Amino acid sequence: MRWSLKNLIQVVALVAIILTFLTSTTAGFRVNKQALIKTTLETNYAYAEKLSSTTDIFLRETLRTLEVNAEEVLPLLDDEEAQQKLNQIVERIRTQTSTFNSVAVSSEDGIVLGVSPPSLEILGEKLTSIGARQAINEMKPVISQPYTGITGELLIFISVPLIKDGEYRGFLGGAIYLNKPNVLEKILGDHFYEDGSYVYVVDSDGKLIYHQQEERLKDNVAGNEAVQKVIKGETGSMQLINTKGVPMLAGYSYLSIADWGIVSQRQVDTSVEPAKEMVLEMAWKSLPLLVLAFLLVYVLSKKIALPLQKLAYYAENSIKSNEQEKMVEVPDWYYEARQLKGAMLHSLDYFKNEMNYFIHQSTTDPLTKLTNRRTMDDFMKQWVENKTPFSIIILDIDKFKRVNDRYGHATGDEVLIYLSDLMQRAVRKQDICCRYGGEEFVILLPKADKVTAYLTAERLREKMEDTISPCGEVVTISLGVAAFPEHADHPARLLELADQSLYEAKRTGRNKTIVASDEPRHE
Repeated sequence: MRWSLKNLIQVVALVAIILTFLTSTTAGFRVNKQALIKTTLETNYAYAEKLSSTTDIFLRETLRTLEVNAEEVLPLLDDEEAQQKLNQIVERIRTQTSTFNSVAVSSEDGIVLGVSPPSLEILGEKLTSIGARQAINEMKPVISQPYTGITGELLIFISVPLIKDGEYRGFLGGAIYLNKPNVLEKILGDHFYEDGSYVYVVDSDGKLIYHQQEERLKDNVAGNEAVQKVIKGETGSMQLINTKGVPMLAGYSYLSIADWGIVSQRQVDTSVEPAKEMVLEMAWKSLPLLVLAFLLVYVLSKKIALPLQKLAYYAENSIKSNEQEKMVEVPDWYYEARQLKGAMLHSLDYFKNEMNYFIHQSTTDPLTKLTNRRTMDDFMKQWVENKTPFSIIILDIDKFKRVNDRYGHATGDEVLIYLSDLMQRAVRKQDICCRYGGEEFVILLPKADKVTAYLTAERLREKMEDTISPCGEVVTISLGVAAFPEHADHPARLLELADQSLYEAKRTGRNKTIVASDEPRHE
């Protein structure tokens, strides 16, 4: 088969168009995939750090609660008629805080002096559990490693010593069942999301003590690379293959007070799925232009044939000087050639613009259209490097899970969009609104002090409080404020202080704004 010049031009042009398309889509996919992996690792690391910080605060507050109540217990140790009073104290500790599943007062030799709930029937008995022996042996505040108690439950035992006149008289302690309802279980035990991400917690030996699949509790996952690092006291993020052979993107954080490791992870395939969807969308959007480009090549190839035939003729007769001169004088190229070149350049420009568009999309939250965490971090890093003062507001929708449970996730998304719109209307033109994750948002206020940030936060909070949200009822928010460099001189610390203020607002009643402590804190 002899190919005509027109056919050759058409084939070459078609191959060029296809190769250009494949190169552009492949490059776009790879860039977006890497951005998604990086964002997921950063998100999981931040979430593990946040959860570790929250758990640390909880455990310290729990020890403090026991210490305060220990002062009330001490005067009763020498009172033989104080049995009822001791039982009332431990019952109050167990029922008022929802922290402990059981609470006990013990003498220095492990004899139970008071217990709640009474159904345990161990009053007057000698405690021989791991937690009790550790409390007696160490005679100091103790958070035990997880173990199986006399009830058959996997638990930890938190205790403080009873010291009277410099003499060890016993301990006051409580057991927290790791797979039963309590405050700690709420903090650590319910973090499974429909997007495939979840949280689990391991002890110092690499055994699971929290997992969304309860049957996996006590499984040893020390073979997991992230677990190996976190039980050594390290904190960070990494891509790995978990013990079930599934590729994961994990963030991990070490909880020093309890010697635990907290890991937040998500499957790689789930994380990069948006990149695949981007390629398909780009292909569909590009298809009409590709068809148009090929039709243009088909038409132009007929017009290109004649000039090229003349060039071939000139080449064959180039021994004649006048023919060589005519070949030199052939314009490079004529109108038709410039049209083809223009069409190809137009195609390249289109693919480049499309790739830039989707790269831009990877830095924007698709639901609320606010800036995502990656871009937020870039702004904060730049301002800190340039020593530009700024403030940060972290806000969270109060009881948002109830909105999703009652009205559905579609309505929950409408509430998020509604809040995002109010945020953008409540801030200054130069302020930056970001979606931090889930129902949590961040507002960056460049060249704004804590007072300006507080007033902005209150304006937004009051607007939310005074209007009906898309779910048909008022939805409130809690906010935490911190300022650079007044409160901290590092972005991570500033976020931590603002988040602690948000936690304090939540803890003290919600629907309020709390500013971080005025005392400067330096990394």
